[in-house]
Amino acid sequence: MYLSTKQIAEKWGISDRRVRILCDEGKLDGAFKEGKSWRIPENTQKPIDKRLKISENIPQEFESIFTRIENKRSELNKRRPLTKGEVERLRKEFLVEFTYNSNAIEGNTLTLSETEAVINDNVTIGGKPLKDHLEAIGHKEAYEYMLQLADSKKTFSEKIIKEIHSLVLADKQEDRGIYRRITVRISGALHEPPQPYMISPLMEKLIAEYKDMQDLHTIERAALFHLKFESIHPFIDGNGRCGRLLLNFDLIKNGYPNINIKFTDRQKYYDCFNDYHLHSSHSKMTNLLAVYVEEMLDKYLDILL
Repeated sequence: MYLSTKQIAEKWGISDRRVRILCDEGKLDGAFKEGKSWRIPENTQKPIDKRLKISENIPQEFESIFTRIENKRSELNKRRPLTKGEVERLRKEFLVEFTYNSNAIEGNTLTLSETEAVINDNVTIGGKPLKDHLEAIGHKEAYEYMLQLADSKKTFSEKIIKEIHSLVLADKQEDRGIYRRITVRISGALHEPPQPYMISPLMEKLIAEYKDMQDLHTIERAALFHLKFESIHPFIDGNGRCGRLLLNFDLIKNGYPNINIKFTDRQKYYDCFNDYHLHSSHSKMTNLLAVYVEEMLDKYLDILL
């Protein structure tokens, strides 16, 4: 079955003019001209938008995964929307897994089922530290606040970072939303975070760089920002949990699904940082995030079959 440029434009969520340009440039497989109109095979895949820059540090293989992701995102957008109840149910399930994994990476001892009991039923788990309970509750509140900010398309800023961190660090009231004032070392890491006096200017620079990265693919930008943020390590505690919430803020705000970096994948995650600090490459982190994004898209597409 063949479609018109207008039908393809509606299917992919782009302009009719853009589709005609792609046809003229020979970038749509199987497309042919019939009189003055283009005929395009219904199953033709949407090519990645070359106007979105892929940096020189990203191998050519990322063009393929980004293309798959954009095609799946387009397919998801044209399927029937989830009901409000379905969206809430999926977000609730994701929140439990995300809170468990993000906290577990940082040493929290609550199991998945215990985390669910704490954040959904306000249950106290016997034999587990109060700190672990407060971290679960704080992460839940920070996630829900992050969703509000992303859904309302709030502009990214240091203020938002500090607000999210304030909710994450529920167990350390005096350190919430405040840049650290002492030097720190990250156990097992190759990188040594900057001195305290450098944090404020480095964070200002990071926000400015983020605004300059808007021509990058969202996933690449989220990966690069996450690596830079964690390298600054601006807070005395809660940097990892806060950083993973911030990368989800960028994804959700730009129409991508939220992702959950799993505790079982923590070594792959740590390797991304080591590769960045050793080779100044953000390729591994970009790949890791892209894989997670594609997995979530596949999950949602399966639900809507």
